[in-house]
Amino acid sequence: MALIDNLIGATGSFIAGTDSQATLASPLEWLKKTGGYAAVNRIIGFSIPFAPRNGFSVEEIKPGYVRARIKLKGNKNHFGSLYAGAYFLVAEIPGGVLTLFDLGPAYTPILKEMTLQFLQPANSDVTVEFSLTKQDVASILADADATGRAKFSLEGQLRDEQGNHVATSIAHYRVRKKGFKQTA
Repeated sequence: MALIDNLIGATGSFIAGTDSQATLASPLEWLKKTGGYAAVNRIIGFSIPFAPRNGFSVEEIKPGYVRARIKLKGNKNHFGSLYAGAYFLVAEIPGGVLTLFDLGPAYTPILKEMTLQFLQPANSDVTVEFSLTKQDVASILADADATGRAKFSLEGQLRDEQGNHVATSIAHYRVRKKGFKQTA
């Protein structure tokens, strides 16, 4: 786990210094950005091999923000639309990614509960975005540093490629600080 923690820390620092809006008009910045996202997806694949096998990928990450995608290909149900499990996959992993990169590898995110409300079938890839404000991050860190754990929730709107709101997720997380020792 120390290797993964070091990779997460180094990748998070690297990505924080990239321009998330970089295009090919700035080839070096674009390469740094896409290389950073590739590293994030490799770390996820190493930690959760199920994710890349099912077409999950992080498309953008910056302090306080993550956007992820799940592909329809390989994840169709018997109606030809996105399988329910794929919705859960794309809605759950980004919360952990956001937590790890915003709080750092000294804090472990744990999903405690998640609900999905399905609004309409998705017949294409689906994306979701999550964000935490600087105040949210500071509050989570303060609680975890004081007590060894902190709670937070993320709500996401899952959208198909046409921008239709196809589902809403609400995920409740707990963060644990590694090596926390209660002081008297």
